[in-house]
Amino acid sequence: MPRPDGRAPDQLRAILLTRDFLLHPEGSVLVEFGATKVICTASVEDKVPPFLKGQGQGWVTAEYAMLPRATNTRSPRENRGPSGRSQEIQRLVGRALRAVIDRGKLGERTLWVDCDVIQADGGTRTAAITGAFVAVADALGRVPGLQPAAVIRDCVAAVSVGVVQGQAMLDLCYAEDSSAEVDMNVVMTGAGEFVEVQGTAEQVPFGRARLDALLALAETGVRRLVGLQRRAREARAERVFSL
Repeated sequence: MPRPDGRAPDQLRAILLTRDFLLHPEGSVLVEFGATKVICTASVEDKVPPFLKGQGQGWVTAEYAMLPRATNTRSPRENRGPSGRSQEIQRLVGRALRAVIDRGKLGERTLWVDCDVIQADGGTRTAAITGAFVAVADALGRVPGLQPAAVIRDCVAAVSVGVVQGQAMLDLCYAEDSSAEVDMNVVMTGAGEFVEVQGTAEQVPFGRARLDALLALAETGVRRLVGLQRRAREARAERVFSL
C-alpha cells in the first residue's frame, strides 16, 4: 500500500538533529522524525538521589511531556503530574540511556533528561530516545574533568515498526500507527543489542516469522539512526545533522 508521505516500506522519515537548540542546558537537541518534533535537554547535577549517596555511582533519569497542542486537538496540561502514558515513556527513556552509561565512571552526579514533545505525528518516544542520547553526550562533554568516551559505552537509538494492511513498515507516522495491525517500538544499542522491545497485536496475533521480520526491519532503521548520532558526536563544531 502507498504510504501517506510516499516512502518505501523500509524507509525512515526525514530525520533532523539540531544540537545546542536551547541556550541554558548543558546539552539540548531538537529531534525531528518527519513532522514529529521533540526538544531533548540534558542537565548535570552534582549530587545523586539518597539511595545512591556514598556509592560512587551516578544516576540517569528522564521526564517526558507533550505540549497541549502537540496534537490535532488540545489535550490538558499535566499540571497534577505525568499521565500514565507519560510515566511509561519517561521510564523507557531513562532505561534506554542507563543501558549505555557507565554510572561508576559518571561519579556521584545525576543526569536529568527532559523530553518535551512540541509536535506529534507518531513515534514520539523513539524520537525522544534518539535525540536524548545526543543531548546527554553533549552535556557530558561540558563537565570539567569528565571524559565522555569513558562514561558512554555505546550509542542507543529507537524506532517504530509495524504491520499496516499486511505490509511491514518502518518508522510509522500517526496515520499508519493508528491503523496498524501490529505496532512495535524497538530500542537498540549501536552494537545491535536490544534494550527494549514493545510489541502489540492490535487486531490479530502474529507469528514468530513476522516478529523476526519486524525486528530485522527495526535493526536496519536503528543502524541508520546510530550512524547519525555518531556523526553528531564526531563533528562537534556542527549543529545540524540529517538523514
